[in-house]
Amino acid sequence: MPQPSDSPARITVVGDALIDELRDPTGSREFVGGAALNVAVGLALLGEDATLVAMLGDDEPAERIRAFLDDYRVRLVASPSEHGTSRAVSIRTDGEPRYEFNEAAQRRRLRFDDATRAALDEADLVVVSCYPFDDDEQVDLLLDAIRDPERRLVVDGNPRSGMLHDRDRFLVSFERVAARSLLVKVGDEDAELLLGAPLEEFVRRLRSGDAASGPAVLATAGRRGAALHHAGIDVRADIVELPGPVVDTMGAGDATLSAIVHHIAVHGVPTSAPEWSEALGEAMTIAAATVRHEGALLRTGIVPPRVGS
Repeated sequence: MPQPSDSPARITVVGDALIDELRDPTGSREFVGGAALNVAVGLALLGEDATLVAMLGDDEPAERIRAFLDDYRVRLVASPSEHGTSRAVSIRTDGEPRYEFNEAAQRRRLRFDDATRAALDEADLVVVSCYPFDDDEQVDLLLDAIRDPERRLVVDGNPRSGMLHDRDRFLVSFERVAARSLLVKVGDEDAELLLGAPLEEFVRRLRSGDAASGPAVLATAGRRGAALHHAGIDVRADIVELPGPVVDTMGAGDATLSAIVHHIAVHGVPTSAPEWSEALGEAMTIAAATVRHEGALLRTGIVPPRVGS
């Protein structure tokens, strides 16, 4: 379990990297994105030593992603894709995205070679986001490659209907990985997609084991704020009001997760309600700042990154 530290934590993020094409009544624009990439870049902006493990093609979009990661000092361990680089077309209505994914995104797979395993083994924390949990082989490879997941693994299922091949299998595997994790994030949209049920029911399922030793559960509910449940502690936080309108909610969940992981890296895992409330308040401030800009790039608001970052 991470201990309080003044030095940057080594954090490896596993998941997706893609080109996000935003379409709305004003036209079409493209951003480098993907949930895992957003978290890795967010952690780098908060002062951590971030590595991203993701799939890329051999094409121009991949070069844009590589250059973007270089700009934010995020190391990349790339798995090859025979179908090119993933792309998501985001059609926005009132700031809320609806996604369509290309073949590469729908057939995403990671190669657990020596470079990938080294990045996972050397990390103080491993964050998994938007992973193909409905692929049994990929799930087994992931768990086999992460030592001490109960002390190091943070997981966000982040299912997307356009990339989901087997909902029931995804749910079973996600819950299996979550049960062995330090912290798990779920959202109200995840609960609706995977369970057809309210977020509170999904949280109860994830907490159905040993409450004292099970993972911390970060539950995000959009405009209703977020909650954190851990070892008998339950804290909630509302959306933070900041100047300016909400422009784009795409990166809110990723920013929230980045902020919580950053807090754990700096201070260790909270052990009391006031400590979790502080962590959640920081995360809500960062999320509120992020949604006031187009694209999913994390904005720190008034919460400072590590000194010297």
